[in-house]
Amino acid sequence: MNDTVIVLDNGASTIKAGLANGQEEPPRIIPNAVIQSKGDKMTYFGHEFPRCKDYSSLHYRLPFEKGYLVDWDAQKAVWDGIFSSEVLAINTTESSLLITEPYFNLPNLQEVYDQFVFEEYEFQAYHRCAPASLIPYGTIFSQPGLPSAECVIVVDSGFSYTHVVPLLNGKIMWNAVKRLDVGGKLLTNQLKELVSFRQWNMMDETYIMNDVKESCCYVSQSFKSDLEICRLNSKNNPIVQEYVLPDLSSNRKGRIRQPDDIVAETDQILVMNNERFAVPELIFRLDQSGLSATIALSISLLPKDLQGMFWANIGLIGGNTKFPGFRSRLMSELQSLAPTDCDVVIYGCDDPITEAYRAAVAFASMPGFTNHVVTRAEYAESGSNASRKKFHDWKPRESEKEKPKEAAKAKGKQREDDRSQVPNKPTRTRSRATPGSTTTARRR
Repeated sequence: MNDTVIVLDNGASTIKAGLANGQEEPPRIIPNAVIQSKGDKMTYFGHEFPRCKDYSSLHYRLPFEKGYLVDWDAQKAVWDGIFSSEVLAINTTESSLLITEPYFNLPNLQEVYDQFVFEEYEFQAYHRCAPASLIPYGTIFSQPGLPSAECVIVVDSGFSYTHVVPLLNGKIMWNAVKRLDVGGKLLTNQLKELVSFRQWNMMDETYIMNDVKESCCYVSQSFKSDLEICRLNSKNNPIVQEYVLPDLSSNRKGRIRQPDDIVAETDQILVMNNERFAVPELIFRLDQSGLSATIALSISLLPKDLQGMFWANIGLIGGNTKFPGFRSRLMSELQSLAPTDCDVVIYGCDDPITEAYRAAVAFASMPGFTNHVVTRAEYAESGSNASRKKFHDWKPRESEKEKPKEAAKAKGKQREDDRSQVPNKPTRTRSRATPGSTTTARRR
């Protein structure tokens, strides 16, 4: 098998792409979308988006919908650009692939993954897994002089959803994985609606409002107090922040207004008040079941003698965890939910967006990586059954499915044997008395 291993952290918003060649190189972060610009009437495929000069009224064609890959034509267009000479410049027929997939990915979609990898791109071998299963190979939980943690919780807050994923000895405990239906896409849409209702109509400005969200928003440590501050003085308070919208005529990007900024009369100012903390609050207050309660519920489903270790090893990945105040707010809420004899420890990383990619590169660089892949020859022989046998998945394997059936059959057979050994009960028959018989008929 060729030594070239391509790593794709295939997210719903961006793809983190690179090669596992032993060199610590930052990944190429590429929008996972086909983008049409109404300003210059151009269409950009993933890696081509930096060439766009007019960010107004962009139309996104996303391969992912509600967390699952459904538009394979758009995804193929983005992948073609990544594999081309403009990005990675690799020959897929002479390479191997490590790619991430959504949590609880559907079986029919997994088969399409296999078909694209082996039939469309003809990779020599590939490995497919959920992002959290790669985290133990990274450095987020590593501490000098201590062995790697065996019981960890990975909080993956991405574009579509937020997942709480417990791992025991590097394997996902699927029975305790929980999903919160809040992601970066929902937060951006919520901010668009708030701003459009209160100030400017920004419903078509997804790109601009996403930048506003990433630049201005933060997680409040005391939501009611901050809300009261904004209510008492809506224009002059320590929370209010002004964002200068992009000037499309001069190709000037948007920015946060600084105290010494000179603003022209033609500049449009977006005033961010309680929107700064009200939007990220959805992660912690969604239908009375926020992130902290979801983590506590997940841990409660794990073995009781190990729950303390899970409370002490909680790691944060995903773009939403970059909000200022996210980690401290989560810590304060989890400390009130955790048992008194358990310590709560939350681990962060330098870049939560690329942490899964870096862990994937470390995994692909290990000598034993070849034992975890499905080769093109194995796929040609067994089809997608080769992937089902090799990859750890949330669904039980066929052999595990047969065990309960065999146990039920054996139990049913035992019951039949027991019934066959029970002696037949004597039946009473009424007979007439015959002459000379010693039996007399009972009178009614």
